[in-house]
Amino acid sequence: MDVLIREASLEDAPLIAHLTRACWQDKVAASSSGHHESLERVQNDLQLGGGFILLVDEEPAGSVRWQPMEADSNTWEMLRMGVLPAFRGTGLSQHLLEAVIHHAQTTGVDELRLGVRVDQPRLLDLYAAYHFEAAPELEYSHASPNEPAPHVMRRFLR
Repeated sequence: MDVLIREASLEDAPLIAHLTRACWQDKVAASSSGHHESLERVQNDLQLGGGFILLVDEEPAGSVRWQPMEADSNTWEMLRMGVLPAFRGTGLSQHLLEAVIHHAQTTGVDELRLGVRVDQPRLLDLYAAYHFEAAPELEYSHASPNEPAPHVMRRFLR
C-alpha cells in the first residue's frame, strides 16, 4: 500500500467536500453538518487555513482541514478529518494527524486544537496518544449549535 499525503489546493474543494460527506456517511450522527458539506464551506476553509488529502495507491482516501483562530493566528483548529470506510482500520487517519502536526510545527504555530464529538469518545485516546490534552475550559469555534458541545483537546507545539 502506497500512502501519500498532499497539500490541498482550491481546485480540490469539490473532492474534499465529497470525501467529507462520504467519510461521515454511516459513521457520524445524521445531525452532523458534515453530511451536508458544501463546496463553498470547503473553499472558505482552504482560503483561511489549509488542508491535506490522503491518497492510497493514488486513490483519494481521506482528508483533513485546519483554520487559524480569529483571536490568535498562532493557534489552529483542525476540522473534518476523515477516512473513507474502505480504508479504515489501518491507522491511516494517523497519517493525516501527523501531517497537520508537522506542518503546524514547521509553520511556527504555537497550538493545535480539535473537537471530538461526544458520540465518538474512542477518538479521545487516539488524540491523547499524540499529546493532545482535554481542555474543557475551551469552546470549539466550529461546533454546531444543533449538537452537544464537543470535547475540546489541545496540543502545545512550543
